[in-house]
This record gives sequence, C-alpha cells and structure tokens, in this order.
Amino acid sequence: MKMGRLLLAAALLFCVSLGLAQNAKPTKTVVVRAGHLLDVKSGKMLANQTIVIQGDRIASVGAAEVPAGAQVIDLSNATVLPGLIDAHTHLTFTTNFGYSRLGISIPREALNGARNARVTLEAGFTTVRNVGADGYTDVALRDAINAGDVPGPRMLVSGPPLSITGGHGDNNLLPFEYHASGDGVADGVDGVRHMVRQNIKYGADLIKVMASGGVLSHGDNPQASQYTEEEMRAIVEEAHRLGRKVAAHAHGAQAILWASRAGVDSIEHGSYMDDAGIAEMKKNGTYLVPTLYLMDWFYENAEKIGTPAELIAKAHEVMPAARKNVARAFAAGVKVGFGTDAAVYPHGLNAREFAVYVRLGMTPLQAIQTATVNDADLLGWSDRVGTVEAGKFADLIAVDGDPLADVTTLEKVKFVMKGGEVVRNGYAGQK
Repeated sequence: MKMGRLLLAAALLFCVSLGLAQNAKPTKTVVVRAGHLLDVKSGKMLANQTIVIQGDRIASVGAAEVPAGAQVIDLSNATVLPGLIDAHTHLTFTTNFGYSRLGISIPREALNGARNARVTLEAGFTTVRNVGADGYTDVALRDAINAGDVPGPRMLVSGPPLSITGGHGDNNLLPFEYHASGDGVADGVDGVRHMVRQNIKYGADLIKVMASGGVLSHGDNPQASQYTEEEMRAIVEEAHRLGRKVAAHAHGAQAILWASRAGVDSIEHGSYMDDAGIAEMKKNGTYLVPTLYLMDWFYENAEKIGTPAELIAKAHEVMPAARKNVARAFAAGVKVGFGTDAAVYPHGLNAREFAVYVRLGMTPLQAIQTATVNDADLLGWSDRVGTVEAGKFADLIAVDGDPLADVTTLEKVKFVMKGGEVVRNGYAGQK
C-alpha cells in the first residue's frame, strides 16, 4: 500500500514537471558581433569577437559560429566593453541642496529615482551601489527594477546612512521645535548596532556610515570625525557578521584613519587623507571611492541652482584638497573603485569621472578598470559583473573609437545591454 502511494506520487510529480517544461519559454539566444572587444583584465583589444548569450548570461566569447536561430546584433564597427559600475550614486536624489529639499516627499523621491535609474542605465551604467536614500526609497527602487516594473541598473542599496545627531546625514535644516531627525541617526555603540539591524531588516544590501562631516549639509565640518572609532568598530562588526559590507563617507584625515582601522570596505571621497590614512588603507585593503568630477560641475552651476553660500564656501575648501590628496593615493597604489556622487550633478553624466582619474595620473585602462573589475570586487559581485566572460550577466556597452586612446569616448555610449536585453542601440540600421 505504501509503495503504491509512493509510485503514484512519483508519477504525479513527473507529470507536473513535464507540463512545466512544456509550458516554459525556450531560452533566447542572442549573438553580439563585436568588431573590437576590450578585455578589461589584460587591457588587450580583441578583434572580431562573437559573444553568445543564452537568456541573461554570456555563454561563450571568441570566434564561435552563430547558433541556428539566434538573434544577431551587429556591433562590428564598434568597441564593446562590459557594462559600467558606479559604486557611489544617489538615484533617488536630485541636485537640490537648499531649504527646498524639505518639500520633497518620500513618494516624490521614489519617483525621482525611477527617472534617474533609467537615465543612468541608458548612460551605460548597468550596475550601481546606492549609498544613501530617505525612507528606504532605494530599496523600493531596487525591488521595482528587479521585478521589471521600471528600467534601471542592478542595484545594491544602503537605505538611510548612519549619522550622529547633528551630523552629515541628520536633518539640520529645521529649528528645535520641529524635533526633526534624519532616518539613520544613531548614537553610541548600542544605538549604532540597532540601526545596522534596522537597515538590514528593511532591505539594505550594505551599510553606509557618515564617518565625518560633509560638504553639502548645514552646520557640520568635513574635517571633523563624527563617530568614534569604537562606534565605527561596532557598526562594521555588526554589518560584517550579518553579511553586509560597509561604505564610509569620510573627508577628514582622522575619520579616514579610524574608519579603515575599524574595517570598513570603502572610504568614500577621502578628501583630506594623509600619509597615515593612505598607509592604513593599503595595509587593510580598503578601497577608495573618489568622487571628483562633481567639482567641475558644481563650480559652474552651484549658484544657478540656489545652493546656500555656506555650502558653496565649504565646497571651495574641500574639493581642491580632494583632488590633490586623491592623486597622492593613486600614486601610492591604494585600491580604487569608481564612484561619482551623481545627484550632486545630474544623473547620466557619470562617465565624466573617468577623465578626471586620467588627469590625476591613471592610464585610461586603469580608469576603466575602476568601473569594471575593481568595482565588481568591491561590491562582492566579481562572479556576475565587471568582465565579458562566460557565466557573467550579459551586461554590455559599445562606443565608437578606442577608449584606451581617449577615455572620454565612454561619455558617448551608443549601445547598452543589460541581462541580454537591449536597452538602447544607436547602431541599429547602420551598415
């Protein structure tokens, strides 16, 4: 009797499996013919490569024959690269730094994010790390993108950044009687441990911590450390124990040193890093994620968009120091990831960051590697993005010309594919 029931259950399971298999959509095969393909690991420019894509993954790269029935995309007159990665974005924010920020609701911020996600993807950035958003709007945006509801890059998100009371990340725009506080404000070891757990509860992929004061915030000093080293150690220990990496906003030298000692995975900005901080970052393998092009845009546009004079004055002190000290970190061999702080300037201009890295001493290949293999490593996603290799997501971009000769070609991306689906194709119909 028991054997009969087992045989019946097995038969039913087989029938259900067979029905599902028959109803499942066949995996689409797409072939990209690349006239030139940049191997971002070696720096070699490979000619006449065939990229075979099955579903959302790359099946093979080389000189393979085109499989029967495959859709063929002709990029024989273009240079193909892996989709770019930006490790420091704020997709739900806009270029708004004055008191009018108080009029932006959480629902409006989420809708801003949908627009900015599309623009960023169309610019060739197929993966981003979003390091700070209000009301977990970045969690909602990530989930909507993953569900196919809105177009956008792959996202790793932090939710609200952790900040001390009154620091960069708190709401310092309103007087006492409003009792306003930023979403991520937490003080003391117990407080920061709780906030790490809360952010993870509500969907954070990583933890962002404001280790120093900031530039575009009222009442704080970029050179002053915010959290104590003990508090930062608690943040990192709790985050790492729960499988999350930690990104530390840090301008001041002391904050950079303490954050690296505490074990953060990346220092964002690094404006006033000194020899001790650089040495500590090298020893610990801490990534530096500089955000440098924003200085060019901000100097030209800050007054036009109504930025308060206090913030403009801070920017004129911090931003030149950042370029000088970041160049020293480049020369010293600190690990570098690509990040932009897009939202300080309009989203979609992210690729303008590359040229600044080159001006500060990187080769074009090294600059490209920051936004591919380096960022993939920083995000913990080297097994899925950052290179054009079998098994990785089929995230591709294409440009005219040779980015190894002129890195600014990456500012004019003409073709974008994410997960085997074409987002834009400026080569369609060209002979």
